Amino acid sequence: MLRLTLFIISAIISLADIEAQELNAKLTINSSKVPAANQNLFSAMESSLNQLLNDQAWTNASFNRNERIDCSVNISISEMTSDNSFVAEMQVTSRRPVYNSTYITTLINYRDTKFEFNYTPGESLDLSNITLSNNLVAVISFYAYVVIGLDFDSFSLNGGAPYFARAMEIANMAQSLNTKGWEPFSGKNDNRYDLAVALTDESSKAFHSFWYNYHRNGLDEMAANASRGRIRIIQAMADLQKLYDSRPSSPLLLIIGETKLDEIVCICSQATAEEKQAVKKQLNQIFPTKGYLINNLK
Repeated sequence: MLRLTLFIISAIISLADIEAQELNAKLTINSSKVPAANQNLFSAMESSLNQLLNDQAWTNASFNRNERIDCSVNISISEMTSDNSFVAEMQVTSRRPVYNSTYITTLINYRDTKFEFNYTPGESLDLSNITLSNNLVAVISFYAYVVIGLDFDSFSLNGGAPYFARAMEIANMAQSLNTKGWEPFSGKNDNRYDLAVALTDESSKAFHSFWYNYHRNGLDEMAANASRGRIRIIQAMADLQKLYDSRPSSPLLLIIGETKLDEIVCICSQATAEEKQAVKKQLNQIFPTKGYLINNLK
């Protein structure tokens, strides 16, 4: 009887682990620029948004607790235009472990400078509120799907496609909100709508190939065979070149530039002299403002 009881308890614990949600998120709000505001309001907002990120079932996938995607969101309030209206910036970061190592690689480190929203203490924040003109929930949910998509894409080719499609749906629905950051075809490639289009457009398929091969066939191979992993990363850069050739102003290049350049330079420091020069030339073409980093490859 005791053995049966222990088995049932173990099964319940295992089931709870499997049913854990997708994100292991830490959201913080910096309100130092609006010191006169009610700080209890920001505490309530922070708590509600953390609950949304960590408790919402974003996908149909099963995650163990130790498989949840580590991510952080920092919202910096720059202005309070009324009691319940805010202007802010947001920094979104996510990470994933590299196979058979203690190394953690960054998947996104993205700054959103076009973030305006309303919030009333006690207001319910859930995904269905997008249809109720809630830009706060729309933006948070959008980035949740981007983070999940980039993580899935790094483990399987086009594995993130369903979640990028969901981000695109949110971007389309958000047109009714008439607020900054969702403007379609702005020509600047620097807002949420532009990012959603880039992640779902056929012209960006080289990005998904690069992302998968860089992480799964490159980084994840480094612990077992560093030379083979490095060669595969260099080979994956052919897709990076294709992305640049087809969309030289793609916001996806910004994501790569902010998260992968230092890794590529470090990894390729062990390459042959010929490989180093080829990689350096290619990176300087694609990321002309990052020469201070790229030129460390000698």
